Amino acid sequence: MGLIAAVVLALVGTLAIVAYVDGADNRAQAGERLVKVLVVKESVPAGTPAKELGTRVHLESINAKVMADGAVTSVKDLGSKVAGTSLVAGEQVLSSRFVDKSNFSATGADVQVPAGLLRTTVALDPQRVVGGVLTPGARVAVIASFEPFDMNNPAPEVVDGMPIQTNGKTPNTTHIILHKVLVTNVQLTGNVNSTDNTSGAKTADTNKPGAAPTSQLLVTLALDGPSTERLVFSQEYGKVWLSIEPSDAVESGIGVETRGTVNR
Repeated sequence: MGLIAAVVLALVGTLAIVAYVDGADNRAQAGERLVKVLVVKESVPAGTPAKELGTRVHLESINAKVMADGAVTSVKDLGSKVAGTSLVAGEQVLSSRFVDKSNFSATGADVQVPAGLLRTTVALDPQRVVGGVLTPGARVAVIASFEPFDMNNPAPEVVDGMPIQTNGKTPNTTHIILHKVLVTNVQLTGNVNSTDNTSGAKTADTNKPGAAPTSQLLVTLALDGPSTERLVFSQEYGKVWLSIEPSDAVESGIGVETRGTVNR
């Protein structure tokens, strides 16, 4: 009788463990809803029509938490658009990376540039280019930050009603110097991080952020002469950031920021 009781208890314990494990799996899956998105399988050159993506993209299941804004599930969602910039293996296919064919020049990944404007390219790290999601045709604000400059003039210089010189040196400053600048081209100098690929590739940790470029991007902007000078000076002697700036973005209320104004 004792042996029979031990066997029964062991059987009951085994069934209880199996039930608990199954329940844990179900709970985990319930908290990690999977969705299907198109992911780039092979590099896609800029200008490639969406209808010609073919086997360069494929559907993959990813955690809904890491699905990027604008991710598409079918090539048909892109219509007759073309890739506005080159796409690299491992990234989700985003509608924002595709533009109307009329906005893509026959000579490359450039949009049509208004007459009289210069095209100037700056190399920027991904975090300075909206995480690397910038595409040709977008409009951006150009922000410039400077460390202190030595000044020959002992009198304080005033910009936007604020003194920006102390003891013969300017303070650290940040300011939006240009508004709604047309982006005509974006080029990747490297690949996305294929080992951190929640944009599509399978990974043990589905809660990681989406994949991003691991090297600098070359961003070409269309500017008039004076604005080109300001951009180049800022790139040479300071640091440049770009922010996507829609047409309805408010331009008022900005000023030269220093440590004092940030803390006000």
